[in-house]
Amino acid sequence: MTQVMLSEVVKDTIVTAAKVSAPILIVVLVLGLVISILQATTQIQEQTLTFLPKLIAAAVVGIFLGSWMLQTVMSFTTRIFDLIARITT
Repeated sequence: MTQVMLSEVVKDTIVTAAKVSAPILIVVLVLGLVISILQATTQIQEQTLTFLPKLIAAAVVGIFLGSWMLQTVMSFTTRIFDLIARITT
């Protein structure tokens, strides 16, 4: 395995991880921002108020985009196994 191949694998790993995690992270980040603005305007400082909506939002995004996330990870795994097969032969 050359340095070029290794750098391509690392780059592909980072891009795949970012693509798979981005939808959940973005939704939870936006929801957390909205809830914190709501808390600041109403002066309700309950820390547990933000947990359940974030958890529910992450679950909903996971339900709707779970198949796409699985296909993305499976495609990445297939590429890695193909690369391993090319190296060993």
